[in-house]
Amino acid sequence: MSPFTGSAARTPHWQHLRVDLAGGVATVTLARPDKLNALTFGAYADLRDLLAELSRERSVRALVLAGEGRGFCSGGDVDEIIGATLAMDTAQLLDFNRMTGQVVRAVRECPFPVIAAVHGVAAGAGAVLALAADFRVADPSARFAFLFTRVGLSGGDMGAAYLLPRVVGLGHATRLLMLGEPVRAPEAERIGLISELTPEGGADEAARTLAHRLAEGPALAYAQTKALLTAELDMPLAASVELDASTQALLMNGDDYREFHAAFTEKRPPKWKGR
Repeated sequence: MSPFTGSAARTPHWQHLRVDLAGGVATVTLARPDKLNALTFGAYADLRDLLAELSRERSVRALVLAGEGRGFCSGGDVDEIIGATLAMDTAQLLDFNRMTGQVVRAVRECPFPVIAAVHGVAAGAGAVLALAADFRVADPSARFAFLFTRVGLSGGDMGAAYLLPRVVGLGHATRLLMLGEPVRAPEAERIGLISELTPEGGADEAARTLAHRLAEGPALAYAQTKALLTAELDMPLAASVELDASTQALLMNGDDYREFHAAFTEKRPPKWKGR
């Protein structure tokens, strides 16, 4: 994401999200607890636009995506989205589905790590948002459900058919996307869907701890690692190693690489600058 912007000012208030910025960490909270944080058209658009703004600003080094109340996110709001889409024509439906995909792309392509803090339900679009994150930190109450076939739609929604096999393998992904059955935390950890399983009620704190650890680290190295993980998913080996070589050559000219050597020589912790 280019840091160059036009004349538009930064958005001072997000209507559909709660956004807190501190110490290089952005905490983005889905805050409709009475609806299990079900997503609306506005929530999708806010997530898309917020991630673009934070990516351009380069002040955020890690982001926590969390849900308020009893669960992470129950997916698209049945009344406000599913009911509304029944009245849309094909062009409108395509615009909507492209927007939801843009949110997932924004999560994958932003230049900072994204940590999903999951408790309770992560269903439908909520499950895909967690899937798109770089880390999924969850407590024992977490359960993931890719429910799209259960409402008569393809399980390959919002990039799920691309991302899920790459996280848990084709066999598990086929079962989860075809059947739409919930996967509870112990199984999710076993198949690799959860990055870290915390004690009960500990997901938010553990996600914040991880976010601050990442925010204090070599931000440019993390950004390039994330970019390579996404770019190389479908590359042949020859192209991957060439891209790795080009990236490392650039980073070896960076301040952080020199700072590591200086810190090692002086027997002190590195003071990362993110460049």
